[in-house]
Amino acid sequence: MLLRPRLDDHLVIGKYTGKVIIGIALLMVIPLLTSVVFAEWDTVLDFAISIALCLIFGFGTQIACRTERDLSWSHGLVVASGSWIVATILGAMPHWLSGHEGSYLDAMFDVMSGYTTTGLYLLQDLDHISYGMNMWRHLLTYAGGQGIVVIALTFLFKGTAGAYKVYVGEGKDERLLPNVVQTARAIWLVSLTWLVIGTVAMSITGLLLGQEPVRAFLHGLWVYMGAWSTGGFAPQSYNTLYYHALSYEIVAIVVMIAGSFNFALHWAVWTGKRKEILRNVETVSFAITLSLTVLIATFALAKAGVYPDAMTLFRKAFYQLASGHTTTGFSTIYSRAFVTQWGPVGLIATTVAMAIGASACSTAGGIKGMRIGIIFKAFMQDIRRVISPERAVVSSKFHHIKDVYLDDGLVRTTMTITIAYLAMYGLNAIVGAFYGYDFLQAAFEGVSAASNTGLSCGVTSPTMPDVMKVLYIGSMWLGRLEFMSVFALGGYIVTILRGHK
Repeated sequence: MLLRPRLDDHLVIGKYTGKVIIGIALLMVIPLLTSVVFAEWDTVLDFAISIALCLIFGFGTQIACRTERDLSWSHGLVVASGSWIVATILGAMPHWLSGHEGSYLDAMFDVMSGYTTTGLYLLQDLDHISYGMNMWRHLLTYAGGQGIVVIALTFLFKGTAGAYKVYVGEGKDERLLPNVVQTARAIWLVSLTWLVIGTVAMSITGLLLGQEPVRAFLHGLWVYMGAWSTGGFAPQSYNTLYYHALSYEIVAIVVMIAGSFNFALHWAVWTGKRKEILRNVETVSFAITLSLTVLIATFALAKAGVYPDAMTLFRKAFYQLASGHTTTGFSTIYSRAFVTQWGPVGLIATTVAMAIGASACSTAGGIKGMRIGIIFKAFMQDIRRVISPERAVVSSKFHHIKDVYLDDGLVRTTMTITIAYLAMYGLNAIVGAFYGYDFLQAAFEGVSAASNTGLSCGVTSPTMPDVMKVLYIGSMWLGRLEFMSVFALGGYIVTILRGHK
């Protein structure tokens, strides 16, 4: 029998959701100050209004939902998923006020894309938006890569037992340190250290390409944010094709691959366990599947004679596939080139790379290398069981920070999430085809949205049907949170409507 939530349940959920939204308000201060520096007074007003709305909601729920009760598992999952929806609705306000969005739905699409580190966008006239708005777009994806709940955990949550429930609800399940708040701060320590290194490298590269210092710094910062968060937002409509520079591409590839790695792996390397890079199941899986997809795409492009020489061929193929596999979404070709030049084989190879994705507990999306590795290990274990004597005890393990033995529960959970991703990929493709798009292109775009990648073959645009916009928003949300916390939110709503007292 379903039991209807009590008042205390609503209060604790409201209280912690409010804390997350206060974190969003604090984040908006950075683009506001950016607009002040560049005297963009209309944008300053846009962010002032948006900050006020976030603070009214955040502190309003704090006042209305006073409770000393800590979060349970169900509360944490509901806060994690529900706060993303509220943060998207309120975070879309600066986009809508800017006048660069066709509707509030389009603004919400772009904000959800930023939070989930997807990189698809509907914003119009990107090349002429304000500095403040560009800063906000890239902050969205940078903060979203770490997790908007991680922001709140870092600055606004005390080290309560319930904080861990919210952390797990955002699609993370690894503690780098014993306390989850300390873990959140460790994630930021890693990210901010990379921020300095990556921004300096990008800025110097921009200066060498002839950019003026301020522009080189801002572009370096923004492209770094898009690469590290595997978010794919860029300050120009041509994405990283705009720079036409091998040096810029090399730095971007290094940062986006680093950003796609598990934060636990970063912390292991940070604390001296450098051999973990070579032993970890996710890095091994990533290296194998990236090599295979690059090889397939390169062969298809070479056969078609798309690029004039081997260097250009490898440069284009490796960059797009690395971008797709890390679920970054940076591109150095025009979006329609995936259709007109890469052809079906290149399109399928890129779709497979996006569908797999990179590491769990990272900024990346997709099924994840961890699950691919576990499925492969489980498959090989079953083969060994079949060919082994009846009394033989067959076990298998994989290495992720430590040796982990496979058990039926782990394999079942892995398969459940993998099937959920595949079902969502399929649904997006079918709906796209229903609205008249070529099935392969609809599949490419649907996988890009659900795996939080952001590469586009031209399907995503302000003129696409609203149903597809809503579907992609939901897919980005589900893919980023890995389903479970969203399912918990759905269950919570059902118990409110149909539960018994």
